[in-house]
Amino acid sequence: MAPKRVLLTGANGYLAQHALGQFLSAGHSVRGTVRSAAKATQLKSTFSQYGPAQLDIVVVPDMTLPGAFDEALKSDPAFDWVIHTASPVSYRNTTAGSNEENYVNPAVKGTMEVLEAIKRVAPCVTRVVLTSSIAAVIDWDPSIPYVTQPARVYMGADWNPTTLEEVRATTDAPEAYRASKTFAERAAWEFVEREKPDFDLVTLCPPMVYGPVFDERWIGRPEELDQSAWNIYSRLLRPGLQSTDPVPPTGLHLYVDVRDIARAHLLSASVPEAGGKRFVICAGEMRYQRIANILRESLPEKRGTIPEGDPGQWSMEEGTYTASSEDAEKVLGLQFITAESTIGDFARQLASIEARGGQ
Repeated sequence: MAPKRVLLTGANGYLAQHALGQFLSAGHSVRGTVRSAAKATQLKSTFSQYGPAQLDIVVVPDMTLPGAFDEALKSDPAFDWVIHTASPVSYRNTTAGSNEENYVNPAVKGTMEVLEAIKRVAPCVTRVVLTSSIAAVIDWDPSIPYVTQPARVYMGADWNPTTLEEVRATTDAPEAYRASKTFAERAAWEFVEREKPDFDLVTLCPPMVYGPVFDERWIGRPEELDQSAWNIYSRLLRPGLQSTDPVPPTGLHLYVDVRDIARAHLLSASVPEAGGKRFVICAGEMRYQRIANILRESLPEKRGTIPEGDPGQWSMEEGTYTASSEDAEKVLGLQFITAESTIGDFARQLASIEARGGQ
């Protein structure tokens, strides 16, 4: 395949840096967007082996503002692909205001600004890949059985059915965040159906994303880690823990390696048959007990401080709901890194951060 010109939003993110590395390694020319000049400086340092002809960075301070991406999308040569990984919201959002103001509106506006700008400014774009979430796939209604016989299997045809009225009524931030991912992705598909732009759309729905950061030099302390990585550190590796402490309960038990979901973005852009498809990208289950087991194997010097729990009980109960990546494996040819590499590689990074005083 001839090299393509690519716009990657939120290029300094945990997932996006891995995706950026893969697009650059494949020979494509990439413009990344970040929210500040400081982030641009860091990113240029991380990818310093690539000259300005292959990598340039622009600052988009607020992706929800009208016309936010207009200048970023002006390029010669023109863009072929847009990879939209940036998200304006997090479930750690503590801003005063309603769920609609804090979660739904920013998520939808951020997505729509990108799509509308492409149609307006960059008509040469032929494919958009949008990072969604399994939050937009699973039915989170607590009345639905967690375990069934046979187990429920979520796929790309499934949608989180939460309504805007339910979001307005809830005080649960994670529920509002999950719904915002759903509304943003639905808005993207509705835009394509309504406006019929010259590009086609691919959406990727990963669950918990684990694995190493792309450049650990910029992690000064564990609190700066992505949420899922911070959860592992704070619950299983932080100072003060003992092997006799309990292994914490598992929240969402489905996961993917950050390098695999990054690879899925590259494949989704480059495989013609991916156009118009919605893929769940899930490597399998990852209970916290399994994470603890791998951490103890990977960091034998910390065995006395990593909760041991019950090492033999590392899998979920038979019949627990799961998710299928069969479509992604078939269409994209995606294969998954082992759980041992996912957690083990990250564990060694955390040990390195602590060794240089990052804890």
